[in-house]
Amino acid sequence: MIATHANKLASFLATALACAAVGCVAAGCFATEAFAGESNGGTGVAPVATTAPRSDKPQIATWFGPGFYGQKTACGQKMTPVVVGVASRTLPCGTLVQVHYRSLELTVPVIDRGPYAKNGAVWDLTAGAASALTIDETVRVKTKIVGRAANTPNLGAPVQAQQSLEASAVGGTAAAPAA
Repeated sequence: MIATHANKLASFLATALACAAVGCVAAGCFATEAFAGESNGGTGVAPVATTAPRSDKPQIATWFGPGFYGQKTACGQKMTPVVVGVASRTLPCGTLVQVHYRSLELTVPVIDRGPYAKNGAVWDLTAGAASALTIDETVRVKTKIVGRAANTPNLGAPVQAQQSLEASAVGGTAAAPAA
């Protein structure tokens, strides 16, 4: 049990240092410490048993943003410009989807339902995910289901925002990473 918590702490610290060094979007530093998976060696990511198809064939992806800021997603997260996630009509909240666009790749959790556009889109990226992948219009992406995360209110939020929420819950302030 102690080794599991030590592994999680080491993973968290490595993620925090990577965020401080290169920035959250570039390092992929989003609220992944909440990922389920005590039984998987402390990695925090549990495999998904799903029949969702892997898409080697490009699928249409849209993105959603400003009109949804401040609202709650179907999975319970508060939508902001920096939340990184994806909407899916069929996958459960917390499913981890690896999205490939051009030479970029980003793993994002399902945090909402959609897309509802009538253009055949299968995925609806948050503004944070679209920005990380340099997407500013409707595009074709390749995807792969890679795991499952615990569906928490912080899922998809940058680690810095998650730390601030945790600190305010106990009446303190978040500590800045060491330089």
